[in-house]
Amino acid sequence: MRDEIVRAIGADGMIKAASITGRELVERSRTIHRLLPVATAALGRLLMGASLMGDMMKEENGALTLRVQGGGPLGILLATSDTQGNVRGYVQNPHVELMEKAPGKLDVGGAVGTDGMLTVIRDIGLKEPYNGSVQLLSGEIADDLTAYFAESEQIPTACALGVLVGLDQSVTAAGGYLIQLLPGAGEDIISCIEAGVHALGPVSRALERGLDGEGLLRAVLPDFDLEILEKHPVEYRCTCSRERVTRALISMGKKDLSDLIREQGQAEISCQFCDRVYRYTREDLEKILENM
Repeated sequence: MRDEIVRAIGADGMIKAASITGRELVERSRTIHRLLPVATAALGRLLMGASLMGDMMKEENGALTLRVQGGGPLGILLATSDTQGNVRGYVQNPHVELMEKAPGKLDVGGAVGTDGMLTVIRDIGLKEPYNGSVQLLSGEIADDLTAYFAESEQIPTACALGVLVGLDQSVTAAGGYLIQLLPGAGEDIISCIEAGVHALGPVSRALERGLDGEGLLRAVLPDFDLEILEKHPVEYRCTCSRERVTRALISMGKKDLSDLIREQGQAEISCQFCDRVYRYTREDLEKILENM
C-alpha cells in the first residue's frame, strides 16, 4: 500500500474529509532518527497530522509546522509539511524506553505529556507566519489537533491517527483521517459521524486489516455517499542542501566562524531532519569567511 492522501466530500458538501496512509514515511523517520517504539508512534502521528493539514493549504509555496512541547520524556516534537503533504520532523529525545498503557498499547500521551502547548505555524509567504497555540489535551496528538481546530478555528473536527509498531520495532501500519463539518451541518450528520468513528475503532488496526486510504474514509463515513476528489502520493522529504547549510555558517558571523576555523579547522554539520552530513574542510570555511 503506497503512502498517499485521499480527499473527499460528502453530505452535499457539508463534510470535508481526508485520509492518509503513511507506513513508509513513518518508517523512514524511524530509521533516520533511530527511534524506539514510543517515539516512533508519537512522531509518526505528528508527521501524518502535519501532512493532512499541510495538504489543506491553498498557497502553492506555503508550509505548515506543528510543534509539541508537553513536558514528557520525549521533549519537543516538530513536524513540517509542504502544501503537497510531504513532511519531515524530529523528536528531541528519540530513545525513551518503552512506555505502555496496557500490554501492547504504547502510552504516547504519557511520553509526550500534557504540561505544555501544541503550536501550529502556517507560512503563506507573508512577512510573518500565522501562529496559533492550544493547551495540550491528552498528548495523544489526534485529540490535541481536534482541540486546536475547535478552539482556534472554530471548526468541528474528528481526527484519528495511528501507528502500529511490530515486534522488530519496524512500522507495520500507519495512517489516519481528518473529518471537518462546514457551517450548517445538522445534528443528524454529527450523530452519523460519531457513530462511524466509534464503529471503526483504532485506525491502525483498521489499516492492518487491509483498508487503504479510500477504504478508511468509506469505513468511518458509511452513511454518506462520498465523492473522492483527489488522491496523491506523499513522502518523508527533507529540503536541506549544502547551500542552506552554508547560509547557516554565514549567519554565525565573522568572529564565530573565525573561531571555528582556528579551533577545529573543519566542520561536520548534520541535518536535524534527515541523515545527511555536510562536511567542510578548512579551505571551504576560509573561502566562506573570505566572501562574507
